[in-house]
Amino acid sequence: MSHGPAVLQAIVSAWEASGAAERAAVALGLTYSLLAVWRSRWCWIAGGVSSALFIYLALRSRLPMQAALQVYYVVISAYGWWHWSQEEQTQGTPRVSTWGLGSHLLALAGICALSALSGYWLTGQTSAAWPLLDSATTWASLLATWLTARVKLENWLYWIAIDSVLAFLFGAQGLYLAALLSVVYLGVSTVGFVRWLRTYRTPAAAS
Repeated sequence: MSHGPAVLQAIVSAWEASGAAERAAVALGLTYSLLAVWRSRWCWIAGGVSSALFIYLALRSRLPMQAALQVYYVVISAYGWWHWSQEEQTQGTPRVSTWGLGSHLLALAGICALSALSGYWLTGQTSAAWPLLDSATTWASLLATWLTARVKLENWLYWIAIDSVLAFLFGAQGLYLAALLSVVYLGVSTVGFVRWLRTYRTPAAAS
């Protein structure tokens, strides 16, 4: 028997139950992703405001760690705005570049180590359903956001992996609206990678 109608109803109900601040935060988060695909510095304004709203929502829901994570996003948004503005002054649009293999290996090793530590702590101190995956997506998101601010092509590959896992995690926990949003982000990230890769391979397209 198909669960499609039940899932759709759950998504509609979750949207109807959300408040104005949550809807605005989600809408601005999507705006951020779409503008980032087009390498518009205004993505960081949308992303910063979205994260600021999520700080309020997280504190109201007594989720201090999530609030702290959103504070990081606000800081990175300010840095991203500054860095992309500097790039636009000299390049017209931010120039896409890549990260070295060694940097990726070091970063992935760091993510694995931090995920193991935080996952171990969550397992022992909380009732987290997916402590290791939850930890891995959190640490990887910090890296991916920084790579986006630095206009690194590989940021989209990290987001594709992150959004795939988050779609599974949210769906497994019955958070269908969040799962749907992760699927949308997955599609945006795929388009973003293709566009940035084309720009990277064609230098003239970056000007």
